[in-house]
Amino acid sequence: MRTGILLAMIMLAGCTDAAAPGDDPRADPRDTAKVAAGAKLYALNCAACHGARLEGQPDWRRRLPNDRLPAPPHDETGHTWHHPDRVLFGITKNGLVPPYAPKDYESDMPAFGEKLSDEEIWSVLAFIKSHWTSRDVLAARAEMTRNAGKRQ
Repeated sequence: MRTGILLAMIMLAGCTDAAAPGDDPRADPRDTAKVAAGAKLYALNCAACHGARLEGQPDWRRRLPNDRLPAPPHDETGHTWHHPDRVLFGITKNGLVPPYAPKDYESDMPAFGEKLSDEEIWSVLAFIKSHWTSRDVLAARAEMTRNAGKRQ
């Protein structure tokens, strides 16, 4: 019975237009102007590593010879959608440093805070999020962000 109620709640959450807790309206994937701007910025700043189709680098889960991980995909096959918008914004602006990674973690992810404005970063995130369209991913993200909101 509990499982049925939980499943119904998750399915209903996917039917609403309201943003789930943890989502930031500045990265709204329904804002077509923002998504279009983000697409251009993504192509110029992100696609070289994360792929023109957001597919990431090959074998992105396997460490490189330098012990760093390849750039992950930003489409639904990756893990980007598992993170709240504020975390994605922080990683993009500051790089993969604490509090977004362990101290002394080495990554090839650069900080874009001096290259892109905050508004431009939010536009890139709106573009990336516009590719998360499957019911499963949207429901899981809604549940994850709801749970993150309860812990804050």
